[in-house]
Amino acid sequence: MTSPRPLRADAARNRTRIMTAAHEQITEHGPDVSMEQIAAAAGVAVGTLYKHFPNKRDLVTAVVAASFETVADDAEECLRREGQGSPAMAELTGFLSRVMDTVAHNRAVKAAAYALSADHTAHPAMREVETRVTQALDRLIRTAQAQGGLRADFTLDDLYLMLSTLPADQPPTARARWLALLLTGLTAR
Repeated sequence: MTSPRPLRADAARNRTRIMTAAHEQITEHGPDVSMEQIAAAAGVAVGTLYKHFPNKRDLVTAVVAASFETVADDAEECLRREGQGSPAMAELTGFLSRVMDTVAHNRAVKAAAYALSADHTAHPAMREVETRVTQALDRLIRTAQAQGGLRADFTLDDLYLMLSTLPADQPPTARARWLALLLTGLTAR
């Protein structure tokens, strides 16, 4: 099996501009933004956009995957800092706070993914990112429990439940209060 040819420099620049514009347009206008609007914002012809992304679902999946890459990088960085002596519970708390802020500012991307029925687990890029996040957070949870900071019955599924119910539509003070109350229930006694 041969690996795909690398993009020409102009094609790579166009793809980067398309991804940047798509993220901005979907965040600002939601899932109903047209491919034409995205192409115009990127400064490329619609045909160029379709050459890189044959349909809107592929483009939205790529934008969502790029956003989740940032979450995976953060989770792995938390694990690295914990390995250097930072308490695992502090890293887990910081991670939750940053994810909550990210979701609050990127609600349209999340809404677009659901509205277009983007099945994250079916896309190879999403499976890889999900594996990275899962491995890092699972280790962080187990370490926080071993260090006595996190209740022993807390699981990765519990963390994902928390993430799926974040109060992203609330103001920053309400989100901070939600997290503080939640953490009180998660702390080992």
